[in-house]
Amino acid sequence: MNQKVTFSQQIPTSVYVHIPFCRRRCFYCDFPIFVIGDKLRGEKSGTISQYVEVLCQEITVARTFEQPIETIFFGGGTPSLLSNKQLQKILNTIQERFGIAANAEISMEIDPGTFDLFHLQGYHDAGINRVSLGVQSFTENLLQACGRSHSVDDIFAAVDLIRQVDIPEFSMDLISGLPHQTLDIWRESLEKAIAIAPTHISIYDLTIEPQTAFGRYYQPGNKPLPEDEITVKMYRMAQNTLTDAGYEHYEISNYARSGHQCRHNRVYWENRPYYGFGMGAASYIEGKRFTRPRKTKEYYAWVENGCIVDCQETPIDEALLETLMLGLRLAEGVSIASLKKYFEQNKVDKIDQILQPYVEKNWVEVIKGRLRLTDPEGFLFSNVILAKLFEKLV
Repeated sequence: MNQKVTFSQQIPTSVYVHIPFCRRRCFYCDFPIFVIGDKLRGEKSGTISQYVEVLCQEITVARTFEQPIETIFFGGGTPSLLSNKQLQKILNTIQERFGIAANAEISMEIDPGTFDLFHLQGYHDAGINRVSLGVQSFTENLLQACGRSHSVDDIFAAVDLIRQVDIPEFSMDLISGLPHQTLDIWRESLEKAIAIAPTHISIYDLTIEPQTAFGRYYQPGNKPLPEDEITVKMYRMAQNTLTDAGYEHYEISNYARSGHQCRHNRVYWENRPYYGFGMGAASYIEGKRFTRPRKTKEYYAWVENGCIVDCQETPIDEALLETLMLGLRLAEGVSIASLKKYFEQNKVDKIDQILQPYVEKNWVEVIKGRLRLTDPEGFLFSNVILAKLFEKLV
């Protein structure tokens, strides 16, 4: 007999808030966003003001578990297009509905060129104590090739503002595998990021999504995209360069100084529950995953109709696969004892059998009772390993 998914008994203490507005759509982006152009931001946009009102209405009627929120993440889109008052209104609504723990991590994605000292100081005063700067590249022509709205000069101006405000946690995003990107260009971006010395760096390999501009322009593996062999070298270069500079490679795509891992994102990787609010946002509560409508009109109608959620609890086998898929992204991997506690013994035994060939290849290892992928080999072949788990465990 299948066990009940014990994850469903966990209480969510994390909130993701989706702010869908962007000055323009990047050529690789398939996120649910709303383009408002280069001139508008929260203070002057009735569209953004209306969205904030509807978003707060959704938060107000959300179910609560009488447990204060420990992490909040404003993602997008471009949250740094919000006015100070709009951000404060959202945080006040979360505080009133759930309560926010005194030591909560409150993160915000920000893009160069979308904020000034007044706005950044206002975000910090409202409670933002961690920012993630969307740099992507330190090469001007690559930024233009991606459809980014900022320049290299904007990056350094943004970094200067972050230092002036003295926000304690500062993360930076970079993308590898971009069109026309070479190993030398990639090395330069890594070195410039290290010189800036953020507490956290995220490295994402470009994924070509069918419905994006890049999906229309390019086919994976074809020029001007770097060949697979080059993107593998880029991954190894990032791993070597950043770890040599003192960053811990704690997750497939993420590096941090000691003590500076992203607490909110670990909630996802550890398959713990969380609230999601806003257009296209996903939530995971009581073992049930639910994604809100991805278009503004449909999202507004859903909120107006009472935010009715109708979905089933994740089946036990799917919960096991999710736990493996997410947990194996972490350097420490997944606790075998935890798997045995939550899932059927025969399923856990089968995992060992499935992964044995990859243990022999030195892609998978068991260290101190934890199943994990090796770095960098296991991480590089993670899709192969996970595909085999899905094939054999379903």
